[in-house]
This record gives sequence, structure tokens and C-alpha cells, in this order.
Amino acid sequence: MGSFNTSFEDAFILVGFSDWPQLEPILFVFILIFYSLTLFGNTIIITLSWLDLRLHTPMYFFLSHLSLLDLCFTTSTVPQLLINLCGVDRTITREGCVAQLFIYLALGSTECVLLVVMAFDRYAAVCRPLHYMAIMHPRLCQTLAVASWGAGFVNSLIQTGLAMAMPLCGHQLNHFFCEMPVFLKLACADTEGTEAKMFVARVIIVVVPVALILGSYVHIARAVLRVKSMAGRRKAFETCGCHLLVVFLFYGSAIYTYLQSIHSYSESEGKFVALFYTIITPILNPLIYTLRNKDVKGALWKVLWRGRDSG
Repeated sequence: MGSFNTSFEDAFILVGFSDWPQLEPILFVFILIFYSLTLFGNTIIITLSWLDLRLHTPMYFFLSHLSLLDLCFTTSTVPQLLINLCGVDRTITREGCVAQLFIYLALGSTECVLLVVMAFDRYAAVCRPLHYMAIMHPRLCQTLAVASWGAGFVNSLIQTGLAMAMPLCGHQLNHFFCEMPVFLKLACADTEGTEAKMFVARVIIVVVPVALILGSYVHIARAVLRVKSMAGRRKAFETCGCHLLVVFLFYGSAIYTYLQSIHSYSESEGKFVALFYTIITPILNPLIYTLRNKDVKGALWKVLWRGRDSG
């Protein structure tokens, strides 16, 4: 079959997991359960952070933003994937594909920046406890949140613009959603120049945040080791350890997908890595941050008892 230049004028076919038809029913059930739990868990965090005054702190302000990001991030791809797994319709329109690419990149980039902001919040809480509320005052928190969303959408605008400028040959995307590495695989022209520009943007949005986060946690670790109380040390390590786990899960998969050469990118492996950061990570975030958190548990019981009393 000869290749042809789509110029984004035709619908694209998402291959998804059709190479493994026996796996599709299992994946459908697994993904549907995890997606439902993701919606439930992140909605609970947002609701509790809004309703309970004890959670009106910088940490939960940013955590509610992270939950909103995860809700939108997973929703940008999972409904399409569920339809794909049913085999009802494996196509996506040109406009839908571009919109999905832009939104997905924007939300992912925003999370990259937001995790840096959350690391800074933990640094201020542990290393500058006496000045914490003065440093993390509401106006600064709101500014940092807006800056995170703004930076994410600007990065997505740049990368999506670069992708749209490439001539594409073919109409089949070997993935379950419109992801950048798969687009580059369809490019007719030489993509070295475009890849170089994208690589710079990705280093800024992925590598720089990782370096800043690790640097902040070096200072946090030093401060925690100076704490004489074992209970205080344990609490600090638990809180910061949770954040670091989220960081490693999210950035690890992002680095694998976006910082390797397009020539070494495996589409089959890429699908399963993408499953991890679109399905697994968004449900782990609420669990990691709240499973052993007394404030969140207390807020949840308070809301439940209030509902029972009113009933």
C-alpha cells in the first residue's frame, strides 16, 4: 500500500491493542474499574479539600489541583480507549486527534510543573516551619497554581504547533490515543530539526523540574535528620516520601516516553508504558497522599457523619 500525505485532512485509525485481541476484554474490565476508582478517589480529595476548613492549607490546595489534573488527564484518553477496546469504532477525527494531543500534552506538562511547586511547599514546611505560612500565603499559592497551568499550556502549544507543521504519511496510529512519538513515526519529511526543538522543550518541562525537586529534597532530608523527635522525623519522611514516590512514577514514565530517540521508541512497549501513566498513576496519587493521612481521614468521617445525621 503506498503512503499518502494526510495533511490532517482524514480521520486516523487507532490500532490500540488489536494486535492482542485475546487481551482486549481483560483490559476493558481492568481499565473500566481503574478509571471509575480514579474518578471517585480524585473527586473525593477535591470535595474534602473544599468542604473541610482544616484542609484549607497550601498542601491540600495544590493536592486538589493535582487531583483535578489527574481527572482531566485520564479522561482525555480513557473513554476513547474503552470504545477502542470494544472494537466499535477505532477511528478518531482530525480535529479530535489534534485536540487530544494538545490537551494531553498540556495537562501532562502542567503536572510536571505542579509537582515542583508541591516540592517547594514541602521544602518551606520542613526547612522553614516558623515562616511557612508567611512564605506560602494564599496569593502566592494561587499565583504558583496559575503559573503551573499556564506553563503547561504554553509548552503544549509549542509542541503541538511543531507537530502540525509536519507532513504526515498514512492514517494509522499504532497506539490507543494520539501521542507525540507516534505522530513523529508518521512524518514523511526529515524530523531531526523538529525533534531537536521538541527535545529542548521537553528538557525544560521534564528534566529541569526533576533536578529542582531532587535539589529541594536534599535540603529537606538534611533538615529532617536534624529533628531530634523520632515521631517528627517519621511524619516528615512519610509526607515527603509520598511525594517522591509520585515524582518517580510520573517522571520515570515521562522520561522513558519523551526523552528517547524516535528511532529507538518501541510502539508496543510505548502502549503499555502509556497505560501505566494514564491509568495507574492517576489512581495512585490519591491513595499515596491520603492512605495514611489523619487529616483527610478525619475530614472524610466528618462529611460521612454529617450526611448520616442530616439523613
